[in-house]
Amino acid sequence: MGWGKFFFTVVITLSAALITYNILISANASFKQEFSGPSTKTFSQDPIIKMPLDRSKTKKRLFHTAVTSSDSVYNTWQSRIMYYWFNKYKNEPNSEMGGFTRILHSGKPDNFMDEIPTFVAQPLPSGMDQGYIVLNRPWAFVQWLQQAQIEEDYILMAEPDHVIVKPIPNLSKDGFGAAFPFFYIEPKKYESVLRKFFPQENGPITDIDPIGNSPVIVAKEALKKIAPTWMNVSLAMKKDPEADKAFGWVLEMYAYAVSSALHNVGNVLHKEFMIQPPWDTEIGKAFIIHYTYGCDYDMKGKMTYGKIGEWRFDKRSYSDKWPPRNLSLPPPGVPESVVTLVKMVNEATANIPNWGS
Repeated sequence: MGWGKFFFTVVITLSAALITYNILISANASFKQEFSGPSTKTFSQDPIIKMPLDRSKTKKRLFHTAVTSSDSVYNTWQSRIMYYWFNKYKNEPNSEMGGFTRILHSGKPDNFMDEIPTFVAQPLPSGMDQGYIVLNRPWAFVQWLQQAQIEEDYILMAEPDHVIVKPIPNLSKDGFGAAFPFFYIEPKKYESVLRKFFPQENGPITDIDPIGNSPVIVAKEALKKIAPTWMNVSLAMKKDPEADKAFGWVLEMYAYAVSSALHNVGNVLHKEFMIQPPWDTEIGKAFIIHYTYGCDYDMKGKMTYGKIGEWRFDKRSYSDKWPPRNLSLPPPGVPESVVTLVKMVNEATANIPNWGS
């Protein structure tokens, strides 16, 4: 009988202690912590239950890199260079890069199927893109996500004119995607137009992030939901004269941002995701060089943007031909970002077999 009373007393004491502990934790656990990188997104974290983990001991969250491409010479040479640098960094420390797929939306195989893992997607029916070939991108993603076997749980959407400069970790976290913020994607400025596609009842216009579809790392299951909406919103925007005029060549980027918001997939904004020479002059913490702009300089290293320089590198110079091996390096004084880009292009072309054919 004495042991029974003693056991009962111990149980009551332990229960009281546990309840007191939980009350104290509940009163002090909630606080805000900003995501890395400039973003308005925040999350709550229990300081005792969810202590920061040593990432070196956690399981890697691999992502699959997907690049959409036409079968043009222009897209093909860029894709080959992109894939070369992907392979250089895939298995390096801190990398969470998994598989790679070139989503070829020409509707037929080309000569590089054995060199680059490729999924052949069908283009939009004739005339549907209204001369805006980029509309094939969301349609190609829809087909790939529906038909391909993708082992990884995350997707990095990238582009042919991306050069990877260091191993890329999975920057997404806690249900949020990871994306690069573009200064020219301005949802607030175009609120009246965007409300046609993102009605008031869906939330404030600030729920639309200033992003495109690339570079973005997002959960595969989330992208499977976003992609069909992205395709439909892109087509609807292109058919809307006001939206078409407002968004122009970045229409499909706005469509992805809207579609992500419609499915309540927010994004952590990472300015260090990539740089864009010549405006960004240093590599810094960037993972990708996006060479979308032409780089023009005089022989003293001064930029002559808007005017063809004595030295230049512009991908559009090779819209219908292969860039030669061993491009001339920039003159002294040209920023690190441009010098690095040209050196990386030269390394890739020197090592890719049968370059130029």
